[in-house]
Amino acid sequence: MSAPRVLFVRAGNLYRSPLAERLLAARLPTARLPTARIGSAGTHARPGPRMDPETRRVLAERGGDDTGFTSRQLTPELVGGADLVLGTERAHRDAAVRLRPGALHRAFTLREFVRLATGTPPGAEDEIEDPHGAGEEMLRDCAERLDALAAEVARVLGGPGPTASPAGLTTPATWASC
Repeated sequence: MSAPRVLFVRAGNLYRSPLAERLLAARLPTARLPTARIGSAGTHARPGPRMDPETRRVLAERGGDDTGFTSRQLTPELVGGADLVLGTERAHRDAAVRLRPGALHRAFTLREFVRLATGTPPGAEDEIEDPHGAGEEMLRDCAERLDALAAEVARVLGGPGPTASPAGLTTPATWASC
């Protein structure tokens, strides 16, 4: 498989989408996908802020790395440059498709993609709740769900194999073109 370009989409690009981005990067097998490009962007993001400090701590506890992360605004170019666009809510997936209608067949909610790719029966909900302002326990629960979903996405994209440290993966800042 060629190196996938995966884009996670959320509103502010400070909590769920960077968690999902960096957790997937930590779980992809670099032996099979050494140049995978994993990124995130927000439909209403203010470019530049770093990941929320509490989110960085939870990410580190799960083996992820926030090095170099800054939020960025979702653009048609980012959507067009991604092989797979994953929103944490339907509204974010839909926003990406509105920016680039050609992405319709490669844009999903994260849960929807995992469900379809693994043949899991539909659940009650495809959306992942926003932990912003809900306290540390909700953030940890969200990170746990995102981590399990990221592991499934890594398995689907890279097949079985050793998981990698994020250092071997290309981050969005270094994408040649999006």
